[in-house]
Amino acid sequence: MAITDRSDRDAEIIGREGVDDLEAILSVSNTDVDEAIHTVADNADAIFTWDYEKGARPALNKLYEKAKHSQWNGQTDLDWSIDVDQEKFAAMISEMRRAGMAEMGIDLKGTPFETWNDKEWTQLSMETQNWSLSQFMHGEQGALLCTAKIVETVPWIDAKYYAATQVMDEARHVEVFAQYLDTKLSGHYPINAHLKMLLDDIINDSRWDMTYLGMQVMVEGLALAAFGMAMQTTPDPLLKQLLRYVMSDEARHVAFGVLSLKEFYAGLSEPELLERQEFAFEAAVRMRDRFLQQEVWDRMGVDVKKAIKLFDQPDEVKNQDPFQQLLFSKIVPNCKKLGLLDANDGWLRKRFDSLGVTQFEDWVDTGEEYELLDAVTQDREAAAETA
Repeated sequence: MAITDRSDRDAEIIGREGVDDLEAILSVSNTDVDEAIHTVADNADAIFTWDYEKGARPALNKLYEKAKHSQWNGQTDLDWSIDVDQEKFAAMISEMRRAGMAEMGIDLKGTPFETWNDKEWTQLSMETQNWSLSQFMHGEQGALLCTAKIVETVPWIDAKYYAATQVMDEARHVEVFAQYLDTKLSGHYPINAHLKMLLDDIINDSRWDMTYLGMQVMVEGLALAAFGMAMQTTPDPLLKQLLRYVMSDEARHVAFGVLSLKEFYAGLSEPELLERQEFAFEAAVRMRDRFLQQEVWDRMGVDVKKAIKLFDQPDEVKNQDPFQQLLFSKIVPNCKKLGLLDANDGWLRKRFDSLGVTQFEDWVDTGEEYELLDAVTQDREAAAETA
């Protein structure tokens, strides 16, 4: 299928002319920050299946059995008695942040940060943590709704069985993130507008495989990478354990998407695959946009455009940011395994090239990796050996 008017079509997909158009990114804001209820139309059909043959899809059946074995309790398997000194930990992270900026040669002259003292840098780290974990929590609720939708809409009994276990996983994730924010940190943030738009689009789409692609592969794939980075950098033992256990579940969730969609996408036409490629590109851009954390700058009393001066670099430099790149380290190999990277003359590959993330294409895909990340089973086996 010939692809014409690439720039016009890309602008239509992402809602702006350029992928790095800062003015357009910042023009998107959450206008309903005080709402307690948010309604999204769910246009999908609920599908019954009368084929109850368990194990007809062995890979999904194996995942289902693993999920049953690896359930954990957020109240008893995490030590909530651990005292969390957020300010102390934030100061430690702040020092690392400034050291990293110095190493990158970032010049703070002419920015709001030029005259900041230790207290302000520490406050920024605290607000960033509050914001990040709030977005994780909101994303997990999105996953909760999407997985409940998958139970309804997927036509295979093995997939329904597994998706039901993920509904429990996602409820647990929302629970533990909310509890950590409420009892250990210093405040919540409302959902980021870019994340909210993406979740709305995923839930609104009538096609069951788009729910898989948007949530299981894209959102959960980025979350898996982000949780891994957060776990490696946090000095808080409670948060480290919480993230290890959430990652144990998330790896299965992404694998669920990859294993299910690989079979389905093998039977799609090039035009149908292009629709999925476009959806993946839009999701990638929206997820990247949210990490500008404009809500944090607003709360710190810093002009957002001036704050983001630190990011105001040429595209070829901006897209080499190792943090931004690593967020896609799980997404790109999974998209390749699904055949999305190179379908339609490499349509999605070209877009991922523009984001500077294609170098991850040969990393292990999560369909093969999930058992290595099963921290719950690892801890239980270790405890049994020492008993």
